[in-house]
Amino acid sequence: MVSWSVLGTLSPVPALERPDLLGDPVAAALKDLGPRAEEIGVAEIDPDLADTAAFCEAYGSPLAFAANCVVVAGKRAGETRYAACVVLATTRADVNGVVKRRLDVRKASFAPMDDAVALTGMAYGGIAPIGLPDGWPLWIAPGVAAADAVVIGSGTRDGKLAVPGALLASLPGAEVVEDLAR
Repeated sequence: MVSWSVLGTLSPVPALERPDLLGDPVAAALKDLGPRAEEIGVAEIDPDLADTAAFCEAYGSPLAFAANCVVVAGKRAGETRYAACVVLATTRADVNGVVKRRLDVRKASFAPMDDAVALTGMAYGGIAPIGLPDGWPLWIAPGVAAADAVVIGSGTRDGKLAVPGALLASLPGAEVVEDLAR
């Protein structure tokens, strides 16, 4: 059994046992994982504590194992290009360097909240790398991929997931990117 201790004082259960704590795209993607979905735990949280620092402090989850999934965007020839980046909360995604080059755009930035929510079908502050739109690149920092488990959003502000880093790195469209995080 995978350790879900990164969720601190919470009592996680297998994620598919609590679909009410999952965004619809997350629940669908977890079902597609088959037996591997059993490696992912979910715990209910106070939605007012969904932001990483507040969550970690309130529930005793180590900040070193919290990961943030950020949606980035850039334009090229009138086309907006999106990607998701997963970095440890103790780092920041190199949006103006690595991300910009990989998206092949002149300027990259965090996608506007309304766009990120509409395109992913997930709640802001709970966007997960599981269940992203088809065709989106998913770039994962090496520290995330190497972790036994990290805490990520569940697609809602009501839950958090504990997910093995290796499982995230094996998701469709995922690629571990050196120097993604600084």
